[in-house]
Amino acid sequence: MSATTLRLNPALLRARLADPASIPRDRPSPEEDLARAARSGGRNVEAAVLVPLVMHDDPTVLLTLRSARLNSHAGQVSFPGGRTEPGESPEQAALREAQEEVGLDPAVPEILGRLPTLLTGTGYLVTPVVALLRPPFTLSNQPEEVDEAFEYPLAQLLDPAAPELRRQEFRGRMREFWVWPHERHYIWGATASMLVTLSAVLRAQD
Repeated sequence: MSATTLRLNPALLRARLADPASIPRDRPSPEEDLARAARSGGRNVEAAVLVPLVMHDDPTVLLTLRSARLNSHAGQVSFPGGRTEPGESPEQAALREAQEEVGLDPAVPEILGRLPTLLTGTGYLVTPVVALLRPPFTLSNQPEEVDEAFEYPLAQLLDPAAPELRRQEFRGRMREFWVWPHERHYIWGATASMLVTLSAVLRAQD
């Protein structure tokens, strides 16, 4: 069993995720997020994503490349997920969206908890739901939504020097954002921020 596999102890992770407000994060608190959105006059859309930790001998994180044909966030790397329907919990929404986007059986993920809610620059208030996936399982991408599902090595995610903090002007303001290294895909924005927070959660078990 690899050292990274040992970090995926379900009981330890559940305990660490039990209080999302206590989790170190690289973004403002949800209250600050909401205040910022109110100041800008934005209307928030509740959403949820599934953050699947795949229990290979060398564990990985499952990510998707959004279809280039989508109207928003086309061609970007993300977690399976989308808008929360009326009456749904974040967990229900994340499982439903994962089934719709990549054909993941909702009975397969072992839900562990949530990461802190994150407000994206496009007005989505996203709850990341962390889960374990134990192989074997099958995926079947919905081509209208997902071009590819791929896995990111957990060993690289645990390297505190791996993500790069970049700055770029956007809508007249200088913004900071994280970028994770990958040989084929550009992993940035909200997904990269969630990965930074997830990395902190996993490394906090040392």
